Amino acid sequence: MTKSASLAALPWFSRPAARAWTCVPAPVAVRSFHTSLPGYAPTPLVELPDLAVELRVGRVFVKDESRRMGLPAFKVLGASWAAHRALAGCARGTVTLVTATDGNHGRAVARTARLLGQRAHVFVAGGVHPAAVAAIAAEGARVTEAGTSYDAAVRRASEAAAAPGAILLQDTAWPGYERVPGWICEGYSTLFAEAGAQLAEAGAHPPALVAVPVGVGSLAQAAVTHYRGRPNGTPPALLSVEPVTAACALESLRRGRPVTVETGTTAMAGLNCGTLSGLAWPYLRDGLDAAVAVTDAASAAAARDLAALGISSGPCGAAALAGVRAALGGDGGEARRAELSLGRAATVVLLNTEGAAANPHA
Repeated sequence: MTKSASLAALPWFSRPAARAWTCVPAPVAVRSFHTSLPGYAPTPLVELPDLAVELRVGRVFVKDESRRMGLPAFKVLGASWAAHRALAGCARGTVTLVTATDGNHGRAVARTARLLGQRAHVFVAGGVHPAAVAAIAAEGARVTEAGTSYDAAVRRASEAAAAPGAILLQDTAWPGYERVPGWICEGYSTLFAEAGAQLAEAGAHPPALVAVPVGVGSLAQAAVTHYRGRPNGTPPALLSVEPVTAACALESLRRGRPVTVETGTTAMAGLNCGTLSGLAWPYLRDGLDAAVAVTDAASAAAARDLAALGISSGPCGAAALAGVRAALGGDGGEARRAELSLGRAATVVLLNTEGAAANPHA
């Protein structure tokens, strides 16, 4: 673990030993399932040379999830795979898929339910833009506004899912509720498999750094599982990025145990989570190289810059660029670059997890 006093000005954690950790990979059947779905196509991996110059690395690519199967975020990968697995064990008939959301996951569950001829009941956390709530309802879901925080919405959804004919399809895990979140995490493996193939097609080196926005940690768990589960050559550094107002992963890594933080208001609504998924925590603890927290202003600037380069990005999606900029710049930037083993010829992959339409802000 590295927590140098000289780096204290930036909310930062690093543990380079994480690159030596390995785990079991996600099932290969996940990508086969997704390729069978109507409307499936790999999302673009876009090279941005201007960012490579700015960040002083060899090549920068953005995995652009702003148009994933007709939705403006990556979440449908996890929702569809988890619903497929959950419904396979059910008797025939209509069920209600229940979930809590701070935006994208709820819409993905609602879309999945509609495609499968099922019902959806989505509990929406406070702070989600009315347009995002309306988009969930437009998928045919029943929408219930629940409390001021994501954690409160999760509790309400869990209670509602105890009703007959209901299935909880939540992307955060706790003791006794791990199977479905595990399936959701497996679903996200498809985007990493796509990115690897796309890098090879572009003649690029494997990534030296992958930056992942973090809410409850399921996408970061999927990143760890992919890159630590199929080691090929030098493993990449994995960087988690959170809002400074909801940095539960960063704080948990600093303390060496999962902790809940009190969240504040942030434009990064999809990352406004105060508690990590219990299933994700061991993977983040052992497999993440570094964690950083960024401000709304930094995320907004990154979103504007990505838009100028042709990438539609919401505040959460732009967090990846904001996090890499924070890590490699300012006082201590060279030291952090060394901690990440990031050379001048390195390939960097940024996960743009949502488009501008996912969680609009007035």
